Amino acid sequence: MSEVIEFNAEAARRIEAAYLTTDVVAQRMAVHEALDIRTGERVLDIGSGPGLLAHELAKTVGPEGRICGVDISDAMLEMARQRCADQPQCEFENAEACTLPFEDETFDAVVSTQVYEYVADIPSAMRELHRIVRRGGRVCIVDTDYDSLVIHTGHPERMRRVLEAWDAHFVHADLPRKLAPALTAAGFEVGRRIAIPIFNPEYHPNAFSYHLLPIMSAFARTQKGVAPGEAEAWLAEFEELGRKGEFFYSLNRYLFSARRPNS
Repeated sequence: MSEVIEFNAEAARRIEAAYLTTDVVAQRMAVHEALDIRTGERVLDIGSGPGLLAHELAKTVGPEGRICGVDISDAMLEMARQRCADQPQCEFENAEACTLPFEDETFDAVVSTQVYEYVADIPSAMRELHRIVRRGGRVCIVDTDYDSLVIHTGHPERMRRVLEAWDAHFVHADLPRKLAPALTAAGFEVGRRIAIPIFNPEYHPNAFSYHLLPIMSAFARTQKGVAPGEAEAWLAEFEELGRKGEFFYSLNRYLFSARRPNS
């Protein structure tokens, strides 16, 4: 059983800061290329978060298009609505990936970033994805394989305990390995698959890890197996490693493009 991270206003701001870094800007560029959105299209963003991708996509579809975002965090939804207030073609609502509140074949394209690793019933989620995208429509999914995570530390046993605690909030920490067969089983034709590495050899505010590691530390503090003060000490080490030029963080995300056949 996974432990849910509550994305309150503070956590939402941390996620927003992480998504504004160069690392995630590059990721969104890869998503834009994979989706190949056109003017006037209808696009769904599952797990729309702070609305950065939705705001960018809205500029592409234009006023005659439509961007819908769904998320389970009210704090994220409020942030997205504020960000996209100047884009009337955007709308956001609270919904889960397995029960999307849309008619069959509503969307030309669907994107989901860092969502399905938290969804218990992947076959059901993939069937729901297939239902709401039109025939010939495209989907783009980005998720992480957390066995790819490498963080340098002088305290390996402490690192092991914190990472084991962090793993408790995933349902599928290795989802990318199983995603192509799941898409195929749901009726999609799987297309391009690429790795999106996040590599931070330095520790500064324009690095994704700078914003994610405090979230990991805060979550680890609430878990069994991590002693009082240990998660704080784990986080403090990265400032020291950064000052010494010894910081190292590497993580692989994976992008999958797929298409619903015309027939």
